[in-house]
Amino acid sequence: MLRKVDTVAKLHKNRVEQAGFAVLKSPDIPSILVETGFISNPSESQLLASSSYQKKMARAIHEGIREWFLAHPPSGTLIAWQKQQVGQQYTIARGER
Repeated sequence: MLRKVDTVAKLHKNRVEQAGFAVLKSPDIPSILVETGFISNPSESQLLASSSYQKKMARAIHEGIREWFLAHPPSGTLIAWQKQQVGQQYTIARGER
């Protein structure tokens, strides 16, 4: 996620931080909190108000989430099944279509 967001915004810290927010502690779903800028910073505030910046940031966040799920698919999902199929072959038996 950080690599993707770093292509759009200047990161204040280049590492993931932890927080004890209840929304981040749900045991049944993965969650993240993304801070895209500080409204108290005039230049960042101006960027945050820009439609093009918002779209770039949304794309970066989407790509980061997508890459994470492709690398760490939850069990029982299509992505997990597809990952298990890599390198496997199936030979069609006589009579199968």
